[in-house]
Amino acid sequence: MILWHNPRCSKSRQALALLDARGVTVTVRKYLEDAPSLEELRAAQEALGLPAIGMMRSGEAAFREMGLSKTDSDATLLAAMAQEPKLIERPVLFAGGKAVIGRPPECVLELL
Repeated sequence: MILWHNPRCSKSRQALALLDARGVTVTVRKYLEDAPSLEELRAAQEALGLPAIGMMRSGEAAFREMGLSKTDSDATLLAAMAQEPKLIERPVLFAGGKAVIGRPPECVLELL
């Protein structure tokens, strides 16, 4: 299992704590420091089964600053996340070709 994690985010920390409490071993990827490529974001979108906007933090200042809209194409939004990883909703847990966004943090338990 891989967790795209932001240690400064309380929801991300809570999700990691839930997994740890259940003895689940995860590989933590601090995605702000080790940003996913466009190809990785496409794979994440497929694993999540969501439109690109569903995996974005549209309330971030960068969303507005980049002139993005909730109606932009998936290609535009994925490219924006590749350019500015803080736009990626967190945390994201990947396991067995599937993924889930930990909002609320208990959602990560769906992949156990």
